[in-house]
Amino acid sequence: MKCAAQSSDKFRNGCLTLLSAAAFAALIWWAASSLDGYKLRIINLIAINAILGLSLNLIYGMTGMFSLGHAGFMAIGAYVSALLILSPEQKTTMWILKPITPLLLNIHAPFVVSLIAAGLAAAIFGCLIALPVLRLGGDYLGIATLGFSEIIRILITNLTPITNGSLGLKGIPAHTNIWMSYGCLAVVLVCVVRIMNSNFGNVLRAVRDDEIAARTMGIDTFRARVLAFTIGCFGGGLGGALMGNLITTIDPKMFMITQTYNLLMIVVVGGLGSITGSIVGAVVVTTMLEWLRIVENPVSIGGFEIPGIPGMRMVIFSLLLIVVIIFRREGIMGMREFSWSWFFRTGSRGTEGGGQG
Repeated sequence: MKCAAQSSDKFRNGCLTLLSAAAFAALIWWAASSLDGYKLRIINLIAINAILGLSLNLIYGMTGMFSLGHAGFMAIGAYVSALLILSPEQKTTMWILKPITPLLLNIHAPFVVSLIAAGLAAAIFGCLIALPVLRLGGDYLGIATLGFSEIIRILITNLTPITNGSLGLKGIPAHTNIWMSYGCLAVVLVCVVRIMNSNFGNVLRAVRDDEIAARTMGIDTFRARVLAFTIGCFGGGLGGALMGNLITTIDPKMFMITQTYNLLMIVVVGGLGSITGSIVGAVVVTTMLEWLRIVENPVSIGGFEIPGIPGMRMVIFSLLLIVVIIFRREGIMGMREFSWSWFFRTGSRGTEGGGQG
């Protein structure tokens, strides 16, 4: 009887997930054909920030590694993708201070290939960084990853024959559209769900909750942390590549520590360790940051004109973040995941692979 009920719940949840995916695809189709460029950019940013939030949450929330280096891996992904899709003519014109390295001049690849290459490049750098750094823990790990992020940014600024230095790259083809953004988000979401529902996901939770106890049980905690960090860096590189191709211009100043802080806000607001929370956090943080731009514009009230204050939106958003941390420190979702069982009295509450996201 119990097995039959579980099978029925699983079938029901699978059908509901498929119907929801079809409805969301229809919504994306409507948005792509009906909304203006500004709204589409915000919707794209939500998907990209969700990818970045999921990748950072895998490192921080689900494995317990406090990392402040995600902006550096975004930069690697953005530059690798841009260098692969820019035409030789654009490269010849753009490199003014020094000519581009001949090896990179004629390299050209399709956009999808550039996304994979961007993720792989970030993952390789992440693995190389993880091997010495992940032997640290706590605040020391955060400081070390922050240092490596700054090193990457400074290298990008100074390796002019490769990156065009402080001038950055402009005129990047705008290949990132709403279908590409949400297609990549769907792939990343499915991969993260499968990872966290596997034995490896249980290992990551054990490492996060009590690393000493996990090591005592025979788990190679260092290997698990390195692998989780590397996978998270792949997501950071992928998100950076998508963002670069959405904005169509990149430079080293885009990837300062403030970029990592924005991603941390997404993870904290949504809920540390929650896949659903990363999606919810991306929606809330992205829309709030854009909506609060109105406080930076002049406002007329009853004949009085109040001048806009640049940067005020970040002040207000930071205050709202403080309120969330004080009254809801576990975030909007906490460590919970969305489940279709929430809407039915039968079935078990909790994480279900078919009902996440």
